[in-house]
Amino acid sequence: MERPAPDEPTRAPTDRVVFGVAALLVLIFLGWGVSSPGSLGAFADAALRWAVKDIGWVFALVTTGFVVFVGWLALSRYGAIPLGRDGEQPEFRTPSWIAMMFIAGMGIGLMFFGVAEPLAHYAQPPPDSFAPTGEAAVRASLATTLFHWALHPWAIYSVVGLAIGYGAFRRGRKQTISAAFTPLLGSRPATKPIGKAIDVLALWATLFGSAASLGIGTLQINSGMRSAGWIGAAGGATLVLIIGVLTICFVASAVSGVARGIQWLSGINVALAASLLLFVLITGPTVFVLSLIPTAIGNYVADFAEMAGRAGATGDDAVDEWLSAWTIFYWAWWISWAPFVGTFLARISRGRTIRQFVGGVLLVPSAVSVVWFAVFGGTAIDLQRHGTDVTAAGGEETQIFAVINALPIPAVITALVIVLVAIFFITGADSASLVMGKFSQHGTISPSKWMIVFWGVATGSVAAIMLLSGGDDALEGIQNVTFLASVPFALVMVLMCVSLSQDLRADDLIERRRRAEARLAALVESDERDPPA
Repeated sequence: MERPAPDEPTRAPTDRVVFGVAALLVLIFLGWGVSSPGSLGAFADAALRWAVKDIGWVFALVTTGFVVFVGWLALSRYGAIPLGRDGEQPEFRTPSWIAMMFIAGMGIGLMFFGVAEPLAHYAQPPPDSFAPTGEAAVRASLATTLFHWALHPWAIYSVVGLAIGYGAFRRGRKQTISAAFTPLLGSRPATKPIGKAIDVLALWATLFGSAASLGIGTLQINSGMRSAGWIGAAGGATLVLIIGVLTICFVASAVSGVARGIQWLSGINVALAASLLLFVLITGPTVFVLSLIPTAIGNYVADFAEMAGRAGATGDDAVDEWLSAWTIFYWAWWISWAPFVGTFLARISRGRTIRQFVGGVLLVPSAVSVVWFAVFGGTAIDLQRHGTDVTAAGGEETQIFAVINALPIPAVITALVIVLVAIFFITGADSASLVMGKFSQHGTISPSKWMIVFWGVATGSVAAIMLLSGGDDALEGIQNVTFLASVPFALVMVLMCVSLSQDLRADDLIERRRRAEARLAALVESDERDPPA
């Protein structure tokens, strides 16, 4: 086994090939978006429509495969392997670990889609043979939402997190995506052309996943400010201004480091999010919401196989349209987030076993998502059923404020939501900036501040292009462009599972157990052959 990773962080020089190619691709993308945002949007839309029809089955298959894979790792003998030295204790306390992984993983998405997605599936169920009717739509809307937000995204993150964490803290490798392919590519994979290509793809996916989150957060902050009466009708200039302010904030947080910036903000946001959740639960339809929780879980489990089997080839144009707006977009978004969320999860999970990692990363955020969507989505559905047309408020980004306006002290809660969205994005995006810095500088734990600033500014710039490429539908522009970055990295993740499996089979702990089992079997065979007199 390779030497364990050193305890003290060391700086590394910039990988000129990985950084140079990735930066050049970003500049080309920005140039295209600035010179002709319409043609960029049309290209991304056409690519998405082709993929939903022709390779949607690939996304459906591999994402569910990741759930099965990490579940198998946790339950198998490999689950006892630590992400670190034998006997090493976790670096972060469990409450801090949970707070950081949850907020970095999907916090801003919960704020944006907490009301919008359950309400959308209730008002307009998926147009296929699985679509419910009548009262069943209430239950199925939560089940469909959980399918997108529970096990699948966190299994995707876990694949990358386990591969990076095991390689770095158990085998002493660099914290790069290419290093996880050592069993397949041999020693020093980052120096080989295919290793360079893998790291470029990881950077590309991370950038677009982060930019998508920034774009979604910008839309919601803009909507909240209009709902509160702080601004009037907003155009592209206002959105770009909001992006600029958020970019400055998350870059400043990122250069402060994990222990100070991200951990501190994560703790604040968990407290604020919990307060908002309790407020909506208490002031909303409490009994109805609580009754939705077990019902949603039951329907999610019962319908899991059918929902996992949805693909573009199973329906008509209406099904394709629905998949591109929901399931395929989510799989693309989660996969594009996987390099940075997975690497960040690895960074904060040193000392935990694979079983602890998978159990915490899959089950805790999934449980929180169940409660979150039941509270916010259930409240919105209840309002919709009793005469308050929440969907009339406008796009997805405005619907949470329509729900808030139906509850007590709407002005205060609107301000709280805006702050939450901003901090959720800052904590996620500064994690992404740090990870992109790692990938650009040979996996160093402490990338240079100028590198963090570069990728932070690039994230803000790409987010602005994504919004503008959608024309009148900014969210569609985000969805379409996000997909472009995720397709190649999906293949990388499949091969990563193969590489990790080979790594674990050769682990010292597994080898010691094999030898012990062989000795025990030999003793048993000897006793059976020569029984005592």
